Amino acid sequence: MKAKPQPPSIPPCQGGSTEPPPLTRGGREGLGFLRYNKKLTALARANRKNPTIAETKMWYEVLRMRQFVHYKFLRQKPIANFIVDFYCSELHLVIEIDGDTHSETITYDLERTKSLNARGLVVVRYTNEDVLKNIAGVYDDLARRIPQSAPV
Repeated sequence: MKAKPQPPSIPPCQGGSTEPPPLTRGGREGLGFLRYNKKLTALARANRKNPTIAETKMWYEVLRMRQFVHYKFLRQKPIANFIVDFYCSELHLVIEIDGDTHSETITYDLERTKSLNARGLVVVRYTNEDVLKNIAGVYDDLARRIPQSAPV
């Protein structure tokens, strides 16, 4: 199996911060199964078949087939009454790729994030522009958020 080369270090992207909070597992070890609205299953499947350009880039260049530090990610995962863009159960991590329409739904996104946080999940957001123009910066930002003690 060929190891994926690390991308060059690029300054953090817009969606990340210069000092990202680390992903910690404290208090979330026994999460188990996350409940979801079963009516969202068909919509999630349709979303997987019609991803945005930024979601496609993120999936194929960073997350697919355990490319990102050997963690398994799922696309368009129903959780509660939401469908998240990407989800890693081992890290309790949700990754959202926000397009132009998200600037109009700031309040909704904030409530959605609070709801997911209440379920023990960490939500990380990147803009379409971050992913399309600085994918290496997105990769580096995510890598900085993985706790040093996490299994690799």
